[in-house]
Amino acid sequence: MKIKNDGALTLPTLSLSLKTLFTGYLLVMGVGILMALAQILLTHGMADGELGVSVDDIVYSYHGNKDSSKLETKLNGSMKDKASDLERAKLIKWARDGAPKEEWDKVKIIFQTNCVACHSALPALPKFMEYEATAKVAEIDEGASVDSLTRVSHIHLFGIAFIFIFMGYIYSMTINISEKIKAIVIAIPFAFIIIDISSWWVTSMFPAFAWFTIIGGFGYMMAFAVMWFTSMYQMWILPLKTKE
Repeated sequence: MKIKNDGALTLPTLSLSLKTLFTGYLLVMGVGILMALAQILLTHGMADGELGVSVDDIVYSYHGNKDSSKLETKLNGSMKDKASDLERAKLIKWARDGAPKEEWDKVKIIFQTNCVACHSALPALPKFMEYEATAKVAEIDEGASVDSLTRVSHIHLFGIAFIFIFMGYIYSMTINISEKIKAIVIAIPFAFIIIDISSWWVTSMFPAFAWFTIIGGFGYMMAFAVMWFTSMYQMWILPLKTKE
């Protein structure tokens, strides 16, 4: 099979420098996606206390756990390894008792030893240095707040859209794929990003919509994989096969 070159940029006929540029970008984005998956597994994926993303994880993360406090949910989930079983039991009992202020001095040392260092360094995390802020986290878990959803939504929408603009541009240079198929593949991640982000907001009110979060994330991950492997194959493997 010969590679036709009618003057248009195509992945198999790119110069070495452009292939190197695009490959570097794809490799970095590939590692970034793996890190994102790891982060999801270690945060949302531990919301129910078990490794692996489930519908319950999504519900607890966005709708909340109405039978528990956010503090207890985290101590039994993603923060389970951050304190001993005895320390966690004391904090959970304090939360279940209504976070009485007269017992604050007894539990404050546990927060200072195990939680304050990380929570003070990251602005998005609740602070455990003062009673008022800690007691708020010990209230019944109402899920993600509007402020939190707004902040995370705009970061994800802007960031992921920029990733797929360049991914789509590189993929558009593939050959032997119809323009309709390429257009569909390029459009898929943008559609599923909207489904994913929108489902966070809807799930915060109606937990049954948690499935759409999983569907949305799976959809744009699959589109990423298709574009990544196809682009890498056509840049480096296909030209070698045509010489055989």
